[in-house]
Amino acid sequence: MRTFIIIIIATISLAGNAQGATNSLTIEFVGIKKAKGTKVYVALYQNEESFLKKALKGTISEVKDGKATSVFMDLKPGVYAVSAFYDKNANGKMDTNFLGIPKEPTAMSNNAKARFGPPKYKDAKFELRTDTTIQINF
Repeated sequence: MRTFIIIIIATISLAGNAQGATNSLTIEFVGIKKAKGTKVYVALYQNEESFLKKALKGTISEVKDGKATSVFMDLKPGVYAVSAFYDKNANGKMDTNFLGIPKEPTAMSNNAKARFGPPKYKDAKFELRTDTTIQINF
C-alpha cells in the first residue's frame, strides 16, 4: 500500500512539472517556387479568436532551395495553429487583390486549405505536447 501511495505522489509531481515545461516547434516549409523573394513570414496562433488576426509569435525565415525552416521556442503545451506567406516580390508585405484575397502563396498548419474564405482554425490547429517538427507545403 505504501508503495502504491508513493507511485501516485510521484505521478502527480511529474504531471505538475510537465505543465510548466516549455517546448519548441520547428516548422519545415517545402514546395516554395523560386521567385524574387527570399523570405517566408510566419505567424503562430494560440486560439480561434486570435487566428489570422493577432499572432502569439511571429518570425521571418530565409528561403533556400525551395525550403524554409522556422523555430518557435519556449511554448507551453497546448493547441496552436500556424499561418505563413511567401513574399514573392520581396516588398515586405502580403499583397492582396481588391477583395483582400492573397496574391502571394500562403500556407497553414495541417496544410489547411481556403474554401470560400480563409482556412478555418479547426482545420489548422494541432496539439503541442513535446518538442515537435511539422511540415507545411506551399
